[in-house]
Amino acid sequence: MFARLFLTHLSVVLVGVVALLVIAELFAPRFYQDHINRMMAAIGPSGAALHTDLETGLRSTLTAALLSALPLAVLLAAGTSLLLSRRVSRSVGLLAQGSQEIAQGNYTKRLPHTDNDELGALAEHFNQMAAALENVERSRVELISTVAHELRTPLAALQGYAEALSDGVIPAEDAAARIRREVRAMSRLVEDLSLVSRIEAGAMELHLQTLDARLALQEAGERFALAFADKNVGFEFELPPSLETHADPLRLQQVLSNLLSNALRHTPPQGRVTLGARALPEAVKFYVRDTGSGIDPKHQQRVFERFYRVDSARSRTQGGSGVGLTVAKGLVEAMGGKMGLESIPGQGSTFWFSLPTSGEQ
Repeated sequence: MFARLFLTHLSVVLVGVVALLVIAELFAPRFYQDHINRMMAAIGPSGAALHTDLETGLRSTLTAALLSALPLAVLLAAGTSLLLSRRVSRSVGLLAQGSQEIAQGNYTKRLPHTDNDELGALAEHFNQMAAALENVERSRVELISTVAHELRTPLAALQGYAEALSDGVIPAEDAAARIRREVRAMSRLVEDLSLVSRIEAGAMELHLQTLDARLALQEAGERFALAFADKNVGFEFELPPSLETHADPLRLQQVLSNLLSNALRHTPPQGRVTLGARALPEAVKFYVRDTGSGIDPKHQQRVFERFYRVDSARSRTQGGSGVGLTVAKGLVEAMGGKMGLESIPGQGSTFWFSLPTSGEQ
């Protein structure tokens, strides 16, 4: 690198010297010719013999001065090239070493940030890339660990039922029913994970159309009315007047079902769940409000993450897959909307989402 930088600087020096010589030969003679003529006029005829000597002396002095500066310029070019090559080589070496460690799976590698120029910006961008890769790797490991944990429970149950069936401990009909229940739980988990994967990859196929929000709420409520009654949880509507929204009807029902299932799991008997909607400027806001235990503020920002549970033991025994809210939020955003949460510990939670009223959003 030093050789390339030195040749570059030397080329610039040589071009500069040649340019100065050419410019001096073009413009300097006119300058000192005028001054010599004035001087000769002042001296008189006796100074005519000095004219040629002065002109020659000025030309040779100017040329000698420019040529004598050439070695110094070459030394400066060499010194500058050496300093730059060391600095660039050090930065490139650190970048190469860091890239090699990243390629080997060490996503904790970071480069020192000491300069405030392009090389410093490159190091900063490298560190940002490494941090992003580290987060992705951490998420991958957590996902594998969590999926393995989620599947371990139904698999252990299936093994227990199979052994009980082979030992004749439980009737075949009971074992078959329990096995089907565990298989459905695993199938639901796999389907939810597949759906999350498609949503995050932007490969979700949607069939958007204009819908009546009131009818969509009634359809979702009718599906869950019996489940709320069996748990002795009050269920009520806050239906808007005729209000249209732009959404995929199947996915809208899936979002409402996930929110209602979540409310059903976390609302105790004698509690109450409200399903409703209201108009916003150019959007419709749907909401599911419950009178459960609420969610602590430190958990509210993470409830939409995959497999995140405020109370992991209680939620797992109640049958949640751990990705229902993740799926709901992803579907809402894919349809051009937003989802959020309002919760007060001890008083309940309200999960809401908004969808546009037209396809122009």
